[in-house]
Amino acid sequence: MKSYDVVIIGAGAAGLMCAASAAARGRRVALLDHANKVGKKILMSGGGRCNFTNYNIESANYLSSNPHFCKSALARFTQWDFLALVDKYNLAYHEKTLGQLFCDNKAKDILSILLTECEQHGVDIVTQCAIASVHKIEAPEHRYQLESSMGPWRCQSLVIATGGLSIPTMGATGFGYDIAKQFGLSIKPRAATLVPFTFKEELLRLAQSLAGVSLPVTVDCRQQRFAEALLFTHRGISGPAVLQISNYWHPDDAIVIDFLPGQSLEPLLRQWRDSGEKAGLTKRLSQYLPKRFIQAWFEFHAQQSTLETPVAQLSNTDIERLSELLHRWRVIPTGTEGYRTAEVTRGGINTDEVSSKTFEAKKAPGLYFIGEVLDVTGWLGGFNFQWAWASGYCAAQAL
Repeated sequence: MKSYDVVIIGAGAAGLMCAASAAARGRRVALLDHANKVGKKILMSGGGRCNFTNYNIESANYLSSNPHFCKSALARFTQWDFLALVDKYNLAYHEKTLGQLFCDNKAKDILSILLTECEQHGVDIVTQCAIASVHKIEAPEHRYQLESSMGPWRCQSLVIATGGLSIPTMGATGFGYDIAKQFGLSIKPRAATLVPFTFKEELLRLAQSLAGVSLPVTVDCRQQRFAEALLFTHRGISGPAVLQISNYWHPDDAIVIDFLPGQSLEPLLRQWRDSGEKAGLTKRLSQYLPKRFIQAWFEFHAQQSTLETPVAQLSNTDIERLSELLHRWRVIPTGTEGYRTAEVTRGGINTDEVSSKTFEAKKAPGLYFIGEVLDVTGWLGGFNFQWAWASGYCAAQAL
């Protein structure tokens, strides 16, 4: 029987932060994971450079059925607190865009910091340890017992940091939700998010003809708007703007895309026409859009002949039609690529069931839930990592 003050299940970002922070407070901590190595999502994130936080962290960057739940943790452990840890190890990093911070070298630099903190404070990290069951017990110094592939474990405090359902090939499972249900906590509907959209039939053929083309856009859905890049793929559309709006999208919702953000095409076309412009639209629009996009776009909308028409001969109806197609293209995605490629899971354990300060389950003293397993989802750009750091740290202060 292995006995600890704290057992943490899940050695991802939240679990590692919680383990290091709790051990620093003098707790005997075991960190268990069923995978063969820890921090897999850290290593693959940000194209291998880990987008570990953002300069502009605010509660408005997070989705939850209770939008106020995340405020306490984000205020108690801020992006500046994590940057202080990064600076302690002289890690080189840079801002990419919109406050997003990446390692200059590799994501393993972030993982190395967390592992060093765990080692310095005596955390026992055990991999390839599959948990078979969790039970509440009545013992003098322990409240929970775990049965595992490496035998039984007992602890006073049990922390579930197993993440959501995204990227099952990296080891994601529904374990955390199962434990929550076992102890009477309710679960909010879950969905894959920060995920590319898929198309079918004619829309799919359009996307495939443009696969690899990227351009700046704005995307709107459910009164939310993001202005970043869109990428056409062999399955549909992706890119930062699409991943961001997927946080808000629900099946059968339409999204509206502006392919010329910051421009106003209608007066521009009228100006060209009134000046007697003899060139066709391809030449003029290629100043603003990739030629490959222009050709495929107009062909898809049966407007190929319009490309060859001198701009001076465009009618008012032509101009209005072109402006509508490029500024306000309304499309209903078939779906998403699902958990296979989703960066996070939207929804999860009902935050009304958990303390926003300590992350302890209200119905099960000594049982804590942190990170992605909760109904808190951040935007793309380091926000989900900051939630992992904050929730892990704050839970550790209560252990």
